[in-house]
Amino acid sequence: MGNAQSSIVASLSVSCVYLVYVHIYCSYKLLKTNVLNERLPSFVYLYIKYVTKALTRRTGYLHTETTRKREVVYTILNCRLETPLLRSFCDAAGYGWDYPDTEYRDIPVCFPEILCRRLLLMALTDENFRLSPAGLFRVRQSLKTLQPVDELKKGPFMLQVRVQEYRQIDAGVEVDIGLSATSRTGCPVWESVLTLLSKNCLHKASRCLPKNAHECQPDEPAPENVKQIEVRVPRTTGLQCVWYFSDYSPSRLLSLSARLFGSRSQTAPSLWMLSVCLAEIEKHKGVGVVTAPINVTAEFKEPLLVPGRVKIKILEKKGDQSPAQDLSFHMQQHGSNTSHMMGLISR
Repeated sequence: MGNAQSSIVASLSVSCVYLVYVHIYCSYKLLKTNVLNERLPSFVYLYIKYVTKALTRRTGYLHTETTRKREVVYTILNCRLETPLLRSFCDAAGYGWDYPDTEYRDIPVCFPEILCRRLLLMALTDENFRLSPAGLFRVRQSLKTLQPVDELKKGPFMLQVRVQEYRQIDAGVEVDIGLSATSRTGCPVWESVLTLLSKNCLHKASRCLPKNAHECQPDEPAPENVKQIEVRVPRTTGLQCVWYFSDYSPSRLLSLSARLFGSRSQTAPSLWMLSVCLAEIEKHKGVGVVTAPINVTAEFKEPLLVPGRVKIKILEKKGDQSPAQDLSFHMQQHGSNTSHMMGLISR
């Protein structure tokens, strides 16, 4: 009996030493540099840093710069496209699991952000990032494809995340974070700027909604130049670990018990809403609308509760100076005036 207990204790000790070495020490050493080559710090270590910063920093407050001031920027070289992850993304975002294999269809515009998920976590938990990583809400986003995203399939590529600017506003502090993907030839392929808001808990929202803003109302008939689509919002939007982290909120990590008891307080991630809108636009307006080069801008409004239904309105805007058409889209709650997201596709 004593020998068995000694063996168990020895095995646990070796396992603990191994986990500390692999997940913590090695990750700590990797983060000594801002340029990494294939090998990345573990999610375990990054989540420990996330929780530590979340517990020690107040939201909505711009903390003073550290004495060792440096720019928050991380670069990963020699990245490779993960086909299983791409398939999972396409299936969850409404493109279909076989999307990457179909002809004349580029990799979805939002997918490179999924590739940057660990880089984003590295930036948010960096000692020089001046906000609490907890409770950051996506309020705006711009996407730009300079070349077809399929260029990333052709060989090793580079990903980069950079904290660009902080802005203090009445509601708290906004931060712009730039993401980019560069092809093996060194040509930029994809760029995005996320604007995240760290809310000040003491701030009272000044925006007043009309009394009937959230009341169910019959849908008005859409004008002829407006395409209206109804989409079901499932309780789980698929690829949960990736979607959930896209909103950088600790409530995403603590929501399992609420879902088990049938709570409807869970919301759909902002990245999922944008991805579904672009997927529906491609289905109904054709691949040419989202073919590079394009610019996509989106502004996120009210949270979208799940499960439920939404309506997506697509409107073509004809420019006077250019033959190219801009296209705007709007996601609303089905049966009400609640707006969840508005966006524009332009060239």
